[in-house]
Amino acid sequence: MAYIFQRLKRFCCFIAGFVFFISGILKLLDPVGAGLVMDEYFSFLHIGFLSFASKAAGTAFALAEAILGAAMVTGVWRRSTAIAAFIFQGFFTVLTLILVIFNPEMDCGCFGEAIHLTHWQTFLKNIALIVLLLIAYIPMSSLGEPKKRKYVSFSLVALSVAAFTLYSLMYIPMVDFTEYKPGAVLRSAKASVPEDDMYEAVFIYKKDGKQESFTLQHLPDSTWSFVSTETVLKKEFEDKGVNLSFYGSDDEYRDELAAEGKVMVISVYDTDMKKGRWTRIARHIEASEKAGFRVLLLTASSPDLVTEFMEEVGEESRGIIERHLYFSDYKTLITLNRSNGGATYFSDGELICKWAFRSFPDQKKLEEVSRDNDTEASMGRSTGKDLAFEGFLLYVTAVMLLL
Repeated sequence: MAYIFQRLKRFCCFIAGFVFFISGILKLLDPVGAGLVMDEYFSFLHIGFLSFASKAAGTAFALAEAILGAAMVTGVWRRSTAIAAFIFQGFFTVLTLILVIFNPEMDCGCFGEAIHLTHWQTFLKNIALIVLLLIAYIPMSSLGEPKKRKYVSFSLVALSVAAFTLYSLMYIPMVDFTEYKPGAVLRSAKASVPEDDMYEAVFIYKKDGKQESFTLQHLPDSTWSFVSTETVLKKEFEDKGVNLSFYGSDDEYRDELAAEGKVMVISVYDTDMKKGRWTRIARHIEASEKAGFRVLLLTASSPDLVTEFMEEVGEESRGIIERHLYFSDYKTLITLNRSNGGATYFSDGELICKWAFRSFPDQKKLEEVSRDNDTEASMGRSTGKDLAFEGFLLYVTAVMLLL
């Protein structure tokens, strides 16, 4: 009987630990997305002054969650792991209860972009984890000792997770769970209605931790605080596909430009960049044009603010940038490509592949990409990254369970 009870305790510990580990890994897959979720939490808790650290905090929490999960699965330092797990899970259970009570319009971000849960689903998930932890670790006097090789297993997994985190911080996610993933088709590729009639301005306001959208005709009272303005597709024009809305210095929408032929969209959601980075973007534009692409440089700015970031651009690069410059909103651009200054390739409105800023291909490679079959190029790159991520998960799981 005692043996069966011990097996039950280890099984519950394994299940809870694996949930911790997968939750952390899915957030580490996309540190920028984790930072956006953390920023929403800061706003909800009225500590928005910490938003500058949202990406670092989101990554740190995700890394701690993954490492703690690995410790639970391998069974190392059981008493210390138990205390850390109860503190960690207790904190987030209380936090999700607050979310259930106030019901703000935000995502819990428990599993990154891969799985979206309601506040109630998140709370129930956390209660289930608390129950598993109680079975696994109470009483603490009966935790037992792990085999010595499990410390080696844990160390290998921890190093692998650290390397994975570093890769994710440097490049775009291996697997894209956003709406702008390879194979997505732009709505404007099939649009037959003038863009000015398809879109409307939506104003985002917040009050008591909640954010709501309002049209120009129905703005809220002065007790609400303005957050941002977004350009959205009117409900009557919504269909399958994704929206990429942008406009030129004449305030006219030019969405159709991204849906015709081979297009390289370079997106800059944060224009506060050093001169060297802008110079490299200008070189990327030149290389793309020589390889046969139409190039669009989309920035989260506006025509009246363009002079602010142009001061950081050298005279030679400025002319190149100004000829390709268009404007969009921050949320669209950071969702389109997680890398600031990253590139996204569209062929007749279909998203083929993406590159991070630091991994942008040279002109020769771009010419090869341009000649490749679009379907094969899209499937080849996305499948390769999917397999790499699945291989990583299989490797760390095997090390935790079999070593």
